[in-house]
Amino acid sequence: MNAPVRLLLCDDHVVVRAGLLALLASEPGIEVVGETGSGEEAVALAGRLRPDVVLMDLQLGPVTGAAGGIDGVEATRRITAAPGAPYVLVLTTYDTDADVRRAVEAGATGYLLKAERPEELFAAIHAAARGRTAFSQPVVGRVMAHMRGGAAPGTLTEREQDILGQLARGLGNREIARALFISEATVKTHLGRIYAKLGVDTRAGAVAVAKERRLLP
Repeated sequence: MNAPVRLLLCDDHVVVRAGLLALLASEPGIEVVGETGSGEEAVALAGRLRPDVVLMDLQLGPVTGAAGGIDGVEATRRITAAPGAPYVLVLTTYDTDADVRRAVEAGATGYLLKAERPEELFAAIHAAARGRTAFSQPVVGRVMAHMRGGAAPGTLTEREQDILGQLARGLGNREIARALFISEATVKTHLGRIYAKLGVDTRAGAVAVAKERRLLP
């Protein structure tokens, strides 16, 4: 049997967090290895616990007795910037274009609304653990419209299409390099060109646009 997905939960509402913990406990394929209501603590726990996925709320208040604090977008940016970082799946009640764009640009691999059914949440967590994107349906249309509006002209080369296909499978740069018998540096160069042509800044964004435009095999 496959090992369960190791998940770190970050939500600053104690009651919501308790409900999510109870819900996630009903799914044997997911193991919650840590929980917090703080963006700063989420960053620290992600580095220490090494989860597969971080389930991240966007709006995070400061820790009791502390000033300031970082929100879910900044926490996502710091978590995904670390070597060997886990995937971050946003779970929030906010679905504005600006919130979605900021989350994706920060490196989130998916964006779910808290109105989703439990089975959709479970499926999204498993997808995120494999490096695949997961967006709530109400969010997809606006995300695609924004990305299409900012997309740069240009046709993907055959090699770029190959790399995009490997990216959609959830492979990292090293795995893509091995699969295509090229160097990691070459992979990074091609990714930069792919991002520019698709008008995106992240792996999740590239895969989302590729699916929308039916660029994947």
